[in-house]
Amino acid sequence: MARGSAGRKVYAHAKLRRLRREHGMNQVDMARALGISTSYANQIEQSQRPLTASVLLRIAEVFGVDAEFFSEADEDRLAADLRAALADEACGAPLPPADEVAEAARDHPEVARALVALHRRYRDTVEQAAALGGTPGPAGALLPPAEPHDEVRDFFYAHHNHFEPLDAEAERTAGLLELRPGKAADPLVALLAERHRVRVVQAAAGRTGDARRFAPDSGLLFLSPWLSDGQRAFQLATQLALLEHGPLLTRLADGAAGLTSPQAPALARIGLANYFAGALLMPYTAFHTVAEEVRYDIELLSARFGVGFETVCHRLSTLQRTGRRGVPFSFLRVDRAGNISKRQSATDFHFSRLGGTCPLWTVYEAFSAPGRILTQVAEMPDGKKYFWIARTLTRGGFGHHAPRAEFAVALGCELRHAHRLVYAEGVALDDPRAATPIGLGCRICERRDCAQRARPPAGGRLAVDPDRRAYVPYPVESTGV
Repeated sequence: MARGSAGRKVYAHAKLRRLRREHGMNQVDMARALGISTSYANQIEQSQRPLTASVLLRIAEVFGVDAEFFSEADEDRLAADLRAALADEACGAPLPPADEVAEAARDHPEVARALVALHRRYRDTVEQAAALGGTPGPAGALLPPAEPHDEVRDFFYAHHNHFEPLDAEAERTAGLLELRPGKAADPLVALLAERHRVRVVQAAAGRTGDARRFAPDSGLLFLSPWLSDGQRAFQLATQLALLEHGPLLTRLADGAAGLTSPQAPALARIGLANYFAGALLMPYTAFHTVAEEVRYDIELLSARFGVGFETVCHRLSTLQRTGRRGVPFSFLRVDRAGNISKRQSATDFHFSRLGGTCPLWTVYEAFSAPGRILTQVAEMPDGKKYFWIARTLTRGGFGHHAPRAEFAVALGCELRHAHRLVYAEGVALDDPRAATPIGLGCRICERRDCAQRARPPAGGRLAVDPDRRAYVPYPVESTGV
């Protein structure tokens, strides 16, 4: 019998119903194509029977989808989004139980998505009204488009952070150029000059904010003088993608249903160009092979392919090629204030959009141990466990008065994959006491026994303990507060 990643039975009725309708079939047609009885097909669509392994394989064959199509990751993420929307204190409604929210997302995904989208527009309206000093304009004037960066992040998440057409093109180009790790810049400079009449020049030292600037009229590509060899090659590869694979980038971005704001497709094309650059410098097959050999040792991979720690982490989160999958990772980059500037995921780990993230997450502890790689077994409120590694990075600082930026990057996977990582050696993965309870942020976290809580738990409030002068979480019904 087919089971999800946590050993749960797979009830894929909503996705199967959508597939059937997209192919213009009724239940009788589908049952005949799958070689099952009509009553069995009806029971699957009514969520009365789970999918068996044989039926799952037959569905994949008949409808031309990968078995990963029925992964619960999308449902879990949608349920987290819906719960966050319902937990918003501005909505003023009591929070339904977590299992009912999960059931709604599983059984009625389109309705759940519509509610989440409605809530986001509502929050945008409230925030803009507050910014205008409580004097909203005409009806409809306070309904701005969705945040383009969030739309692009959703776009990458929906593809599990993997774009096979770009990976294939990058791998082909790397083979033709015979790129050598750490020495890819010169062949790329020559290729840009030969094919596109682009001349690469070093920018003035004062322009430290621009790693790459292209002047199409003159055909000059300005690169920062402070770039390392790997960073220089990455910027050259990004420009190559924009010039040579523009139609492919546009087709991938413009074909995304979720990119509704005017700026989102352009941002997506830049993100896809960066994806191509990483895939060119770390071709899929070679990179995956070495990653498995060194047990995903990021520093060894960085030395082997001549790129930085963060670039390797990002590439590791994209290894989802059918038939040659790597460990499915989630990747993010944060600053000390908790602002997430990068987040990509090939797993079902969900990054909160509302109310920040959890201060108990090891990515924030990394700032207290600069340059060291920290590990953590983290348990979410729903019982799912993940293995995380985190480390700080410093940007800039070329000169005594030059500004520096410090970030922490984190890479995580489901605990069941942790044994494949060199970082898990010596960690008691099977010991429940080794897990740190974390959440998606205090606004929507259900934990009531967290000493780090900054606001009331979802469905409850905080009471003041006069002896400790601290806020202690209690359920509303217990305190009447």
